[in-house]
Amino acid sequence: MSAVVNIRDNPVDSAATSDANLALRLQAGVTALGLSLSQQQQQQLLDYIALLDKWNKVYNLTAVREPERMLGLHILDSLSMVPHLGQAKTVLDVGTGGGLPGICIAVARPDLNVVMLDSLQKKTTFVRQAIGALGLTNASVVCERVEAFRPAQPFDVVTSRAFAELSDFVKGAGHLMRPGGRMLAMKGVYPHDEIARAFSSPEASHKVVDVHTLNVPQVDGQRHLVVIEAKTI
Repeated sequence: MSAVVNIRDNPVDSAATSDANLALRLQAGVTALGLSLSQQQQQQLLDYIALLDKWNKVYNLTAVREPERMLGLHILDSLSMVPHLGQAKTVLDVGTGGGLPGICIAVARPDLNVVMLDSLQKKTTFVRQAIGALGLTNASVVCERVEAFRPAQPFDVVTSRAFAELSDFVKGAGHLMRPGGRMLAMKGVYPHDEIARAFSSPEASHKVVDVHTLNVPQVDGQRHLVVIEAKTI
């Protein structure tokens, strides 16, 4: 009599099933966000999760250890910003860490020029490796402190995800946004206090023009996107 093989006893089959489930969850999440990503783009995101998982064991890039949780908390969360990029042509991701949301933006919007900025060498080393491995020709990374970064041209959109308080984000990165551009800051709960501290003073150089509630699939808890513009004189 032939033995019944339990998939849990076969690491190859188990890994294949896990990969297939992850792919299905990604596809469902992309659809829920209202995005249209090709199979190649979705595979790039899955490959990015695999890279993040592998490098995280040595470089401690994120506190999220499981690929299944990385999908929601990192990938889908980052993709939720994409519909709010509008007609931008250039994006700067400040404090990118392991490439979030910059890598996801570059994959989802190949028409954009995405620059990722971080001051930690180990993180920019990983991002540079990921850019090459994923074949992203529209992305680059810079290892520099945001206050000291002086690009040749300012950016249409400057993003941050769990980078700093809004006041610090504007103070540190405001000079990197072109006139008429926008700063997009991802937050958890509605940041009433941060907005008050950063923008209530008449001397404030920037203003909040919108706060979008983000419905991120496969992620519990509140998520908001704060849209900031420079005040006009």
